[in-house]
Amino acid sequence: MWMVYALGSAVFAALTSVLAKLGMGSVNSNLATAIRTAVVLVMAWAIALGGGSWRQISELAGKEWLFLILSGLATGASWLCYFKAVQLGEVSRVVPVDKFSVVLTMVLAWIVLKEPVSAKAVLGGILITAGTLVMVL
Repeated sequence: MWMVYALGSAVFAALTSVLAKLGMGSVNSNLATAIRTAVVLVMAWAIALGGGSWRQISELAGKEWLFLILSGLATGASWLCYFKAVQLGEVSRVVPVDKFSVVLTMVLAWIVLKEPVSAKAVLGGILITAGTLVMVL
């Protein structure tokens, strides 16, 4: 089932890039990010409230709060950088660089989370890196 959600994420991420470029025009990229974030915030809370998962808030430990907040800050920084890049550059060149995060995530997962690294994963990372370079140079 995770694959269905992952593919959905890829489709919506692609739509996000194109729709953002269409919607920004002369709008400041930070304002565009704020508008997008407000929509995401309302949508996420509607789902959490509707599904009842909001009740778990009182069960969160301090460490969970800390890392979720840090993740939110990283997401915000990523979105601000991404929207500025989309505003200034070609979406077809910005997105491959943004998706280079796959390789960075693999490295961080190996270092921080101690996830195993296979030869297949290393080869995939090399190919993604090469593909990113080919698409942007």
